[in-house]
Formats: sequence, structure tokens, C-alpha cells
Amino acid sequence: MVDRRYILGALGALLGTAATDAIAKAKPKPKKASSKKAASSKSARGKKGKADAHDKKGKRGRHERPEPRHVAETPREPPPPPVPEVSSPEAAAALNTAFEQILKEQFLAQPTVVTGLGFDKGEYAAAKSRIEDRSEASKASTVARLGRAMQALNAVDRDQLSASDRIQYDSVRWDYATQLQLAQGFAYGDYGAYSWGFASPYVISQLSGAYQYIPDLLDSQHTIKARGDAEAYLMRLDGFARALDQESERFRLDQGRGVVPPDFVINAALKQLTALRDGDPASNTLINSLDRRATQAGIAGTWKDDATARVMGPIKDALTRQIDLLTAALPNAAHDASVRNLPNGEAYYALCARLGTSTDNTPREIHLLGLDLVGKLSDEIDRRLRQLGLTQGSVGARMNAMYVDPKYIYPNTDEGKAKLLSDLNAKVAAVQARLPQYFGVLPKAKVSIRRIPAETEAGAPGGYYQPGSIDGSRPGVYNINLRDTANNPSWTLPTLTYHEAIPGHHLQGTIQNEAQLPTIRKIQSFNAYVEGWALYAEQLAGEMGLYDNDPAGRIGYLHDALFRAVRLVVDTGIHYLGWSREQAVTYMMDATGDSESAASAEIERYCVWPGQALGYMVGKLTWLRLRDAAKAKQKGAFDIKAFHDAGLTAGSVPLSVLEQVYRARDMV
Repeated sequence: MVDRRYILGALGALLGTAATDAIAKAKPKPKKASSKKAASSKSARGKKGKADAHDKKGKRGRHERPEPRHVAETPREPPPPPVPEVSSPEAAAALNTAFEQILKEQFLAQPTVVTGLGFDKGEYAAAKSRIEDRSEASKASTVARLGRAMQALNAVDRDQLSASDRIQYDSVRWDYATQLQLAQGFAYGDYGAYSWGFASPYVISQLSGAYQYIPDLLDSQHTIKARGDAEAYLMRLDGFARALDQESERFRLDQGRGVVPPDFVINAALKQLTALRDGDPASNTLINSLDRRATQAGIAGTWKDDATARVMGPIKDALTRQIDLLTAALPNAAHDASVRNLPNGEAYYALCARLGTSTDNTPREIHLLGLDLVGKLSDEIDRRLRQLGLTQGSVGARMNAMYVDPKYIYPNTDEGKAKLLSDLNAKVAAVQARLPQYFGVLPKAKVSIRRIPAETEAGAPGGYYQPGSIDGSRPGVYNINLRDTANNPSWTLPTLTYHEAIPGHHLQGTIQNEAQLPTIRKIQSFNAYVEGWALYAEQLAGEMGLYDNDPAGRIGYLHDALFRAVRLVVDTGIHYLGWSREQAVTYMMDATGDSESAASAEIERYCVWPGQALGYMVGKLTWLRLRDAAKAKQKGAFDIKAFHDAGLTAGSVPLSVLEQVYRARDMV
């Protein structure tokens, strides 16, 4: 998964022919006219013909030559104008102006995003000391800003843009139009950096809120090289306390709108809030990060005392107020996890599904696709497990046995966790050596691997990728959650690493950073494109031979493919069909063999990020479909390097635009 805060048939190639045929059947089929309707139409044509003949006989006699009939033709729409090879000067200027205006307004409104991108210098140096306005009033400002963005885009004559510029235009337009639809249509929830870049109906949850976002931002994104940087850090600590109180007020207002997180979400958030508030100051990351890095940079000052005063004073007080607020809300919180019970909840979920997939697939279509894929992938895993000698019990039960098999478990100690990280680095080095055979364009920046901070690991995902800065000064980071090494048996780690690092998120995100794209396009991240690529990269790793001598690792790949198919079922099950949390957890455990704690963390994630988990498999299937189309058209001339380079150097785009990328190059 990509941390976005700072910013069908081809499956059988690895699964086997039976799975290929089954997945092909799962594709949405064009709707046919019903036989009744067709018959009615035919009957009507027949009656009309007889009536016409009778009428002509009466007027002209039996032997008269019929007069020619003049049937009015249905007006046809004129063909679209040809796509110019180069954008007209006027259209190009309007596009550049729109992009610059939109980006500048975004940077002024989102200073922490500016820091995450490494742009908090020069023109945007003031951003480094600021935290976003998290008040209720700020939502109106966001709507106004998004409205101005759409006005600027509407001023561009798309017909005068070249094919490549249309891709940039269509991607930005889709993004801002959808953001505006969400902001205008729903008074509750959040969307953006404070909820990892995804839509969340709850301002505060185990995965959303300033308490989740700001500590990590300050520790890993806020650089300290001079006195001004350290002073800016302290100013952001002041802003952190203010943001906590602003979010608490928004939580109260959402309560009045009938929007309260489920009880299990509140409990998870309370656990993390309390840990942040009550932690030992001597080991507090907010305090020690500033003191350590200022000392390393040789910046004299009372930084530890200054940070301690803020953390143990205003920040602790604001955390206490937020804890008290959530504690008071808990008795009235429902256990129901579905957003369909929120105001206009069905429409909210439909929009979340669109955001998550960048398609118009309905929740029902996605649910049925998931069910079909779960069945076919389970059959393939059964065959592979039998090859390992695991023949007894269901697929889920046998994979669960692999999860708890001691030979796959690292010791849950500092030494064991260090060994795990070392092994991950070795896997990255192995795949790095094979990249030139599959990619013409390679990332220049390397990936680093780090453990998720202990303070936030309880509610964090199992692994995620944090993009590097646009200017290359800070590398991309593959973060792995080591709260319990039992959650990361060795057979699951190759696929996780290929997904999060290379050839997955790091390769894709770094190529986008380094490509010749407008800045606004470099910072865009469309969920289904990004996560779909990373899932495609898992399969590509198999095609690169990385599982050839690792049968358990191949089971890990198939498990994760099944896991993403299960997501299609449970996300739509919860929010479209009204499944309970427990029903979804049980389904995931039975299908994948995951532990109850791992499945619970995943299901609770989907409850607060509705629709996000749909993008993985929907995106992967789109990449595979386009690759098959390119092979079919180009036949022996197909070049896997050219296919990958075309899709990656275009940057992250909605899935509808991804096909446009390949059509513009006459590849499909």
C-alpha cells in the first residue's frame, strides 16, 4: 500500500488454464436486449410492413409501381476533430496556467504535503512551520479551492491539446472533479493527508486524525539542517495541539449529523491516543527526534526542554480532551460497520468505490467478481499446497498451519526483527539485478526499508510504501510493521517486498518522480493505478523467476492474490450488503488462513477507508488486460520493456485514462 499522505484472463499465466477461463467468465459482459423486447420489436416491424402494403394497395391499385419512400435519417454526431500532434500555443498556455494555479493553491492550503514532497524551501519555505487548518470552517475553503480548480480546467480547450497533454489534462480533471463531488456532497468525514490520502467517513479513527499523521511527519519528513528548521519544528508542535482540538470539534459536529464511528473503531483509536499521551517522555519520538537531529546538525539550543514543554503541556491536554470526547461517545456508538447506515450512505459508498477503482464498476459487479476469483484462486492454491505435502483440511486451514509453523517464524525479539529486515534487503538486491530485462527506464533513487514506529504500529497496516521527495533528497521508504513477527512468516515476505519496493511501489513511484511530467502530475496518486501496478508486480516477480526455487514463497504470492480477491468480497459485503465486522473477519480467516488479529486489523481498516481496498485487484486486472491487448496487436513485435515504460512514464492516471495512454502510442 502507498502512503498517499505525502501526495482478466491474463491471471492464468501464473495460475493455470482453468483459472484463466474462470476469470474471463467473471468479466462484465455487455447487456443483451431481452428476448421479449426483441420479439416485440420484430412483431412491431412486421405489423408495420403489412399496414404499409394495405395502404399502398388502396391508393394505387394492385399493379401500380410504388412510389419511392423517403425515410428520415437519424442525425449523426460529427466525428471528433483529429488529435493534433502538438498542442496549440493557446491551449498549451491555458493548460500550464491552470496547472500552476491549482498547484499553488494546493500548496498554500496543505503545508505538510509540501514538506512531504520536499518543497518546503524557497517560495514555499513558510510551509515548514505550519500545520493545516483542520477546523470546520476550512471545509468551505476547500470547496471554494476545488471549484476554482475546475474553473481553470474548464478554460482549457481540450480539442486543441496533443495526445500526451490530454492524458495530463484528463487525469487532473478526473481528480479534482471527484474531490469536489465528495467535498460538496457530504458534510462529514475527511479526505486527504490526515486519512492517508483516502476517503474516510470519520475525522478521528485508528487510521485518521492528526494524532496518526503529525508525529510521523515530524520525525520522518521534517528535515532539520539549520536553526530555522528546529524552530519550525517547535511551531509545528504548537500547531499539532491546535489541530487536535479542531478535529475534536469536527467530531462533535459529525456526531450531531448522525456520524459516529463503530465502537471497535473508537476503542482502537483510544488505545493509540492513550499510548501517545501517556508514553514516557524519555522515549517520546516527538521530543527525541528534534533533540537528536538538532544535536547531530550542531544546532545549539534548549530543544529537548522546549519540545518537552509542548508535548507534556498543550499537546497532552489536547490529547486528553480528544480521549474524553471519544470515551463519552463510546456508549452510544453502534457496532455496525457499514457506511450505508450513514446519511446518504449508499451514495457515499458508491463514490468511495469510484475513488478506489477510478472506474464506474458497481459494488454488486465488484462483489460478484471477487466471489469468482476467490473460488478459482483457492483451487490453484489447493494444488500448490498438495505439492508441498499439505493435503489435509481446507485451503484456509492449511495456510493457517503455514502461518504458525515455527520454521517460518522469526523470533519476536530485537535480534529476530533485525534479521527479518536484513533478509528483506537481500530480496530487494536480488530483484534489482533482474530489472534491466523487463524495464528500459529504471529508477535512479534506491529504496530504504524501516520498521514502523512502535507508537503507531498497533493500528498501522502490515506494510506500506512512503514515496521519496520529488527532488530526490529523501529516498522512498518501504515500511514494515513488526509489532509481532508471527504476523510476518517468511513465506509471506517475498511478495510483500515485491509489492512495496521493487518492482512495485518504489519502482513505479520513483519513475513517476523522475519522469518529464508537470509537477502537479508527479504528485498525483490514483489508487487503482498505483495499487494495481504493485499487485501486477507481484505476478511479474513470478514471471521473472523469483519464485522458481521458493515454492513456499509462491504460496505467499497466491495467498496475497487471494487476499486481494477477498477484499473485493468483504469491502462490498460490509458497505453494500451490510455484513457485520465479525462476518467479514470470519470470511477472510476461512478463505485465507489469516489469524484473527490480522484479519480483524484488515477488516477494521476497510470500515474506515471504504472502497480503498477495491483498487488492488481491479487495477491489476486492467494492467493485465492491456498487456494482453498489446500482445495481441503487436504479436511477435511485443516488447515487455516498451509496455512497462509507456505505462510508468505516463505517471499515475485513472484506469480509464491508462487505456488512453496505450491507444495514443498505438500499442493497443
